[in-house]
Amino acid sequence: MTNNTKPTSAPLTEGQYVLPLILVTSLFFLWALGVNLNDILIPHLKKAFGLTDFQSSLIQTAFFGGYFLAAMPAGWLMEKIGYRKGILVGLFTCATGALLFIPAASIRVYGFFLFALFVMACGQGVLEVAANPYVTLLGPPESSERRLNLAQSFNAVGAVVTPIIGAAFILSGIEHTRAQTAAMSSAQLQAYRAAEASTVKVPYLVIAGIFLTVAAMIYFAHLPEIQEQNGEQEPESLASGLRGIRRHGHLVKGVLAQFFYVGAQVGVASFVIRFAQFSMPGTPEKSAANYLKLHLLGFMLGRFIGSYVMKRVPAAKLLSLFGLGSLTCLTLILFGPGAASVWAIVVIGFFHSIMFPTIFALSLKHLGPYTKLGSSLLVMSIIGGAIFPALMGYISDRTNIRDAFVVPLLCHVYVLYFATRGYRPEAVDTTQTSRVVVPA
Repeated sequence: MTNNTKPTSAPLTEGQYVLPLILVTSLFFLWALGVNLNDILIPHLKKAFGLTDFQSSLIQTAFFGGYFLAAMPAGWLMEKIGYRKGILVGLFTCATGALLFIPAASIRVYGFFLFALFVMACGQGVLEVAANPYVTLLGPPESSERRLNLAQSFNAVGAVVTPIIGAAFILSGIEHTRAQTAAMSSAQLQAYRAAEASTVKVPYLVIAGIFLTVAAMIYFAHLPEIQEQNGEQEPESLASGLRGIRRHGHLVKGVLAQFFYVGAQVGVASFVIRFAQFSMPGTPEKSAANYLKLHLLGFMLGRFIGSYVMKRVPAAKLLSLFGLGSLTCLTLILFGPGAASVWAIVVIGFFHSIMFPTIFALSLKHLGPYTKLGSSLLVMSIIGGAIFPALMGYISDRTNIRDAFVVPLLCHVYVLYFATRGYRPEAVDTTQTSRVVVPA
């Protein structure tokens, strides 16, 4: 159906689009299920398939590799069909990936699990490209960082709920030592591993149903299309867009900061359970999973507290303070005694909380017609979540899991640079910046 309503460019207020914000915020909650269940899947599939730390870390490689490969096509998709239809494409792709877990668990092929995660991640990559800039555009530019932090706070709520679901429905609590598995007959070992693999079927079937339910809600809602203009012309091609992006140095630095941050955040969360068991020998996996729950609870609280404090403290300054807090925690993780280092890995969740949305929003400042392309590049930078956990797993296999945390420590050094200096845009003319609203 052709829409003959003319776009308007009246100044936006935060109360103008309450319903669209609520619906899009639900997506932030939803994709936490896919991302954070990986932290449960890593120790679970390690046990079910007898994997090394490096092999189990490929779960994150497959997942964030999907984000990386989907990001640029997703930006092109948004240009062609808009945010609303792009969100629907993302939701249906996520549901497809979740449903693939059922045959993967039935045939018990680790590569099939990785493929299912890859498909699910492609859908979530599309959602990230659409939802993050959409939230920044639904209101005044000066409050975009706080608005995105608030929306991302519900992603953190999902991150807290997810390990509870995973621990209850995926982790069986049945653990065998290497000597015990070696003593099993072939039939006993196969039966044990089949039972472990099958525990993912029901949770991922439910997740697929939730994705489809939210897709139906989005389909019947009337979400406006909003574009940002600042006097610059739309890029005619991807090549011209990338050339134009180079004029916005803060975005390039933001892409690097997001690459390092996501790698650090995913790497830390991926090995919370393993680190707790290493630092406090004899800790059962379900007890170690409690530290992951606390880590993610701190992450959630940090998002809500950070979005509130951002009313009074500039976003970049708050990001730098949280960056210093993360570096302090990582120093304790590397050099502190057992219990202290475990509590440091819990607390770092709080300091990680505001980093993704704040880096995202600061990087998109004053991009005008390059906003969708900038969003694609920022989502592509999530590939850090595929690279750094694998690097940590490799170091862990060669030495120990504690030494592996030097990787996120180095990543946070660059994040701190971005928070203190790199976020500052070149001198830009903001007098022509406007938001163009196309009603649904």
